[in-house]
Amino acid sequence: MNPLSLVAVSVAIFASTNIDDLFILTGFFADSRIREWHVVSGQVLGIAALITVSLAAALVAMVIPPAYVGLLGFAPLAIGLKKLSDAWSEQTDPTGIPIAGVRGNVLAVAAVTMANGGDNIGAYTPLFATEAGGERLVTVAVFAILTLAWCAAAAWLVRHSALGGTIRHYGHRALPFVLIGLGGLILYRAGSLNLLRHFVHH
Repeated sequence: MNPLSLVAVSVAIFASTNIDDLFILTGFFADSRIREWHVVSGQVLGIAALITVSLAAALVAMVIPPAYVGLLGFAPLAIGLKKLSDAWSEQTDPTGIPIAGVRGNVLAVAAVTMANGGDNIGAYTPLFATEAGGERLVTVAVFAILTLAWCAAAAWLVRHSALGGTIRHYGHRALPFVLIGLGGLILYRAGSLNLLRHFVHH
């Protein structure tokens, strides 16, 4: 595949599998209790984990069953419930940083990114499996650049003179419900609920 085609395919696949992440990132950036670099670090960590899993799956010529990937849906579900609890009690430390702290915030963003990554793994794995070593490096580089671009776009939306105030006011309030809904949707669409029922009855 020529370089331009490779970049175009990489951009298309990243955009199509991460469009929903843009809204979720906006919600995180709108939460004044979470530092911006926590969000960026968590997003980078989450995407890096998805790429690593996809590369491993491609190298061993296997695809992770969607139902098992869908179990990651419990992560945004739990984080959303925790955020609802925090919003209810409004308990923060004297610095104004959430009790979870720096590590907790970064890992929370990473967990949501990974949990919402079933489509990513499903799309990245066959792409990596059909690429040569050098092509994989180009694809990973494109994904890395676009990850930062996604973060920049979400931050820009929050700061926008016309949209920023509304997003900051309502974004962090809506985020827990978005995360809970996302977790439930992931579990349902991936067939993880049926998998759990199978384990319970056996």
